Amino acid sequence: MRGLLAGVVLLTTLAGPRERAVGYLWSQQAEDGGWHSKKYGLLRSGQSLTPFVLLALLDADPRSPREKVERAVGFLRRHVNRDGALGLADGMAPDYPNYATALGAMALMRTGHGDEVAPLIAYLRKQQFSEANGWKEDHPAYGGWGMGGDVRTPPEPGHVDLSMTRYVLQALAAAGVKPDDPAMVRAAVFLKRCQNPDGGFFFSPVEPQINKAGDAVSYGSPTADGILALRAVGQPSEAAEAWLLKNHLKETTPGFTMPSRMAWAEGLRFYYAATARQANPALAIQLPAQALDGSFANRLGLVKEDDPLIATTFAVQALSKSY
Repeated sequence: MRGLLAGVVLLTTLAGPRERAVGYLWSQQAEDGGWHSKKYGLLRSGQSLTPFVLLALLDADPRSPREKVERAVGFLRRHVNRDGALGLADGMAPDYPNYATALGAMALMRTGHGDEVAPLIAYLRKQQFSEANGWKEDHPAYGGWGMGGDVRTPPEPGHVDLSMTRYVLQALAAAGVKPDDPAMVRAAVFLKRCQNPDGGFFFSPVEPQINKAGDAVSYGSPTADGILALRAVGQPSEAAEAWLLKNHLKETTPGFTMPSRMAWAEGLRFYYAATARQANPALAIQLPAQALDGSFANRLGLVKEDDPLIATTFAVQALSKSY
């Protein structure tokens, strides 16, 4: 028995970091097919975590176990409500509906269920800050997306940010929405408001206090988001790509200079690594030490990266070569 256990440990050690992380994530799939946070109550429903994890696993290994993939797909189907939203299932607290729905739509398309995404795309369209909801082009939120749920009308937009908007735009593009579509044209207005003259991006033109590096300061994670969003809407991204290439740091998030905000540079470490590698796969990254079970975790919980499910999923994305 001792020799057998030693062999298992040896095989685990010989596996690469990505393979070990992939193994960890599959080991965390629940009986219902979803992934559920054990650390954050809002994420225990699995509605946003499940498509997030599933997409990373599919990118890391297109030959992912079909039975497990279909169990995850079944979870997504059961939690899409009558309006086409994921993250608003009956009897559950809202779980980042726009983010969950965008990821869910992409996961369904990636698994061969693209014929089921029309209601999800329709839901996302209705959630955009647009004329249909009373928003005019001169408002900072115009063209973007917020958390989701009840449709926002003026004067209070609530939380609106580039990250949420990026995921929605990628879902729309994956569903075949063209750059000249009114939703994409409006989104380009929002993206322009998030970009600085130096080419870099910041998180939100609506709520200055949530820009982690300072009001309207360019930093790494939104700049990588901005590149991916610009590509989704068919807009040039060269200036942002140049900023990212010039400022990239392999062990932390670039763009932070204020001592009072430096913790955010580490708090965003896994998100930045994953998004930067999607924006430019040639960028070098160095992640923190991997646990023996294959998981990763951030010592800081500023953006929930202290949850191994979240950090490990971002790590798999950063370590994958399929972008």
